[in-house]
Amino acid sequence: MSTANKKYRFLFAGGGTGGHLFPAVAVAQKIKSIMPEAEILFVGTKSKIEGKVVPQLGYKFKPIWIKGFSRKLNMENLLFPVKLTVSILQSLAINMSYRPHVAIGSGGYVSGPAIFGAALTGAKVMLLEQNSFPGVTTKILEKYASEVHVSFENSIKYFKAKNKVFVTGNPVRQNLSLSDRAEALKSFDLNSSKKTLLVLGGSLGAGSLNEAMAQSVKMFEAEGINVIWQTGKYYYEKYKNFESDNIKVKAFIDDMNVAYSACDLMVSRSGATTIAELTVLGIPSILVPSPNVAENHQYYNAKSLSDNNAAVLVKDSEMKEKIFQAVVSVINDDQKLADIRSNAQKLGMPDAAEVIARKAIEYAQVS
Repeated sequence: MSTANKKYRFLFAGGGTGGHLFPAVAVAQKIKSIMPEAEILFVGTKSKIEGKVVPQLGYKFKPIWIKGFSRKLNMENLLFPVKLTVSILQSLAINMSYRPHVAIGSGGYVSGPAIFGAALTGAKVMLLEQNSFPGVTTKILEKYASEVHVSFENSIKYFKAKNKVFVTGNPVRQNLSLSDRAEALKSFDLNSSKKTLLVLGGSLGAGSLNEAMAQSVKMFEAEGINVIWQTGKYYYEKYKNFESDNIKVKAFIDDMNVAYSACDLMVSRSGATTIAELTVLGIPSILVPSPNVAENHQYYNAKSLSDNNAAVLVKDSEMKEKIFQAVVSVINDDQKLADIRSNAQKLGMPDAAEVIARKAIEYAQVS
């Protein structure tokens, strides 16, 4: 078969959360835009986000049985060895049938069996690590990988084979962009002459972040600051009564491009996807790492930015007493906003998806 007519097959594995899934989706989209005839298969867990999102996007999806090992003692952990064994056998069967030329793992426990199976069947392996502190699965799979693409320079020291680690950035969605600020504010029915704070706790919300906002939001209003507050769907009913002319309370924001365009400053958790988007767009931010994540990786993500004066870091435990003053001191200082914006953009890597996609295609063509 000539190279021109050959169909190249790419397998993606990663999920459990959007932070692991969406970078893989961004790379898959870029591969399809460069090579429309490429075949793409995602492997994941049916009950997690990938089981819903991947089929909606039109990609083939094969589920495996794996579930993560809980850090709390529970009965589910007793089943972990069984689920892991079954998932490895399922992954081997999927890989033997599909025969991918390249397998791309984007983290999360689901990528372990799928990428291991791909390596055993001869696929070239590439890994994406979004967080500053690499996850357990990425470190286990490192020995099978031809390349590891990381988002932070300080991640390199955690890998054994540093020559195959590249600081490429975290792939972001294709349609990420800023639009006219005044128009964006109009869509939220907010006064464009006032500074605007965007507060994000993730799609489900963040309890401590919402509590701190409930304590401070009226003070922001008194300071003449607009607030766009995404509470998350679980918290909306509790906080919706804070809505006013200058405070907009949302369960969820569908179009993040508009929200990013409207704000002068953002307060949010420091998940890898958020970090990637705010650095690509140059959004000034106050980052409050979630204390409830594996290996405290959100703290290391935020510290990577704060060490470069590309964001302000406030610990979750100190947020209630510090968040109001932190916001006011940044949002009312145009020079500070400009410096943070500029430094954030220096860390942004908007071409990450294309760099990784082209490398994957290159590996496929020589396989």
